[in-house]
Amino acid sequence: MPTSVKELVAAANTVVPKISGTEAQEMAAKGALVVDLRDGTEVAASGKAAGAVHISRGMLEFKADPESPGFDKNFSKDKPVVLYCGSGGRAALAGKLLKDFGYDKVFNAGGFKDWVEAGGKVDK
Repeated sequence: MPTSVKELVAAANTVVPKISGTEAQEMAAKGALVVDLRDGTEVAASGKAAGAVHISRGMLEFKADPESPGFDKNFSKDKPVVLYCGSGGRAALAGKLLKDFGYDKVFNAGGFKDWVEAGGKVDK
């Protein structure tokens, strides 16, 4: 059982595929749900990937569980989910959580900078 954040992220990375910013944009263009997991202050400072849904990491469980009163209808277990955060750690952990919730098509797009550096559009 993992006993540190480093071990938790490493374990998550074994079950959640890492994709590039370009791959994330291609998946978004085909209808994947893109989720920005950063805190509100981070999103306010930089904007978010165009079309992404902002759900801070701490709220993901409540937004992704169809039985939760706070369920976000953007989530569907039939739709690919692309996650990103500041550098990829929160996205890895969130991806593992979604896998545990029964989402099969979950991908870690790393950090917001990966999206931007790949030419991704940004909503301010």
